[in-house]
Amino acid sequence: MNTGELVELGQQLRVDSVRAAAAAGSGHPTSSMSAADLMAVLLAHHLRYDFDRPDHPGNDRFVLSKGHASPLLYAVYKAAGAIDDDELLTFRKLGSRLEGHPTPQRLPWVETATGSLGQGLPVGVGIALSGKRLEHDGYRVWVLTGDSELAEGSVWEAAEHAGYEHLDNLVAIVDVNRLGQRGPTRHGHDLDAYARRFQAFGWHTIEIDGHDVDAVDRAYGEALSTAGQPTAILARTLKGKGVAAVQDREGLHGKPLPEAEEAVRELGGVRDLRVEVHAPPTVTVLRSATSTPYELPRWDKGEEAATRDAYGKALAALGRGRGDVVALDGEVGDSTRAELFGKEHPDRYIECYIAEQQMVATAVGLAARGWTPYASTFAAFLTRAYDFVRMAAVSGSGINLVGSHAGVAIGQDGPSQMGLEDLAMMRAVHGSTVLYPCDANQAAHLVAAMASLDGIRYLRTSRGKSPVLYGPDEDFPVGGSKVLRSSGSDRLTIVAAGVTVPEALAAADALAAQDIAVRVIDLYSVKPVDADTLRQAAEETGCLLTVEDHHPEGGLGDAVLDAFTDGRPVPRLVRLGVRNMPGSATPEEQLRAAGIDAESIAAAGRLLVGEAVVR
Repeated sequence: MNTGELVELGQQLRVDSVRAAAAAGSGHPTSSMSAADLMAVLLAHHLRYDFDRPDHPGNDRFVLSKGHASPLLYAVYKAAGAIDDDELLTFRKLGSRLEGHPTPQRLPWVETATGSLGQGLPVGVGIALSGKRLEHDGYRVWVLTGDSELAEGSVWEAAEHAGYEHLDNLVAIVDVNRLGQRGPTRHGHDLDAYARRFQAFGWHTIEIDGHDVDAVDRAYGEALSTAGQPTAILARTLKGKGVAAVQDREGLHGKPLPEAEEAVRELGGVRDLRVEVHAPPTVTVLRSATSTPYELPRWDKGEEAATRDAYGKALAALGRGRGDVVALDGEVGDSTRAELFGKEHPDRYIECYIAEQQMVATAVGLAARGWTPYASTFAAFLTRAYDFVRMAAVSGSGINLVGSHAGVAIGQDGPSQMGLEDLAMMRAVHGSTVLYPCDANQAAHLVAAMASLDGIRYLRTSRGKSPVLYGPDEDFPVGGSKVLRSSGSDRLTIVAAGVTVPEALAAADALAAQDIAVRVIDLYSVKPVDADTLRQAAEETGCLLTVEDHHPEGGLGDAVLDAFTDGRPVPRLVRLGVRNMPGSATPEEQLRAAGIDAESIAAAGRLLVGEAVVR
């Protein structure tokens, strides 16, 4: 396209953004209008993409970080012939693929769900990292981001990671339109303020007028010729560009244009330009998709081993058998034991340093490219990345998260290092799987099982050594449990997981010495929960006692209650958990202070059984 045709295409994208928002009665047309020229040039001259084959390995990847500008994205799809005008006008309507913020669940051309600002560039870094380090492919990653979201710390985690990795296949297009939701942004149209920040992280920067299509074209060409650095194109634009009533004016964010038909006339009317998008190059896929037999590590009953050690060894073994497995860590690989994978498979090990948001975002980007990522850090620190986990579920992403050093059982490090909210956090994620092994063999089997699951998978591991209770050939189906003590005269069921399982067994032995028969269930699958076994235990013993190294809200006890939400009678239930604010102490002292050690469990059991007898 020549300059005049590019200008016309930009106007068409504005018109269609206005029309889509008007048809919906909601949306963000002004945010779309500012970036229309940027997208017109990209679509017509630089994007290499086969819309009929979104999984083509040579396709460039595009991420709309400012997801609220979805009308612009859908207008681009129309210009490319991927959707028609009728579908464009279903924007935001029930049943439409064209949601208020784009998701890959609905549209095959969307790489990741966006709308929670500050996430597009971090995920884009993950996609670019895949192309540069793992796939060794020539596709480019284009990320359109807004200036407002550059206030998010996650953007700068991404910028540093991209600069460190020399991701010259990554181009960030920053739509600097000066206005946020409630008013001016922090730096307004000061492009140099943004340039200095990107340059500090090793980026090549280009400052342009974002409405000069020739300047935009030259900037894209310069970005593609830049080697050894990612490029940030800082484009000065005007929000609502082209319509005098809204252009560069405050108070119009997230609203359809008040006089949409007049605005369309002012923009030159409805157009139906079609763009022949450049085809992607033919590429040879170098990714290893091999799957060969492998052996998990084994421990004998009676040994002592930490489940974090089992995670590292099992992950390394899994890496031998599956070429699609990739490990990421937040600079604690010596503690999480992810470093064992890194030493054996350095080409598939990505160090994200202490940047948990970027670690999870990288995992999401890798999953979008077909990898099976395992990302690990201390359970407590995953809370920093929770919005990325939540949005990963919206994307339908398949990622494995591993939180080590969970609970008060880590001991002397104190509460800042203790994951005490992680089970609740991960259980609340849509479609998630939450696993909490108590011994090394169980942990190893669950690490392997996670690789074949869908959605967000979370494994909780422990710092200290614990006795090996199961043989190496035992099965641990996800959604199952293990009954470790049982008799026909049981008067109470203790439900435990992880570090509290040995404590529960010791409590059961103590109660048995007092002629109180107790059933013990190892509920290693916290979500999905083994409802049938729990219901049977409730029916046969009458009382349930849950014990967890976690706050009582949202953890194991609540998972047990979920087994009785189908109208069945709720059993008598007592929940032991960490209700105090821990300090520094030995692991044994911590468990005792929290009331979740064997002695406390036995005392609660005696009380519960005694109350049942009185009743």
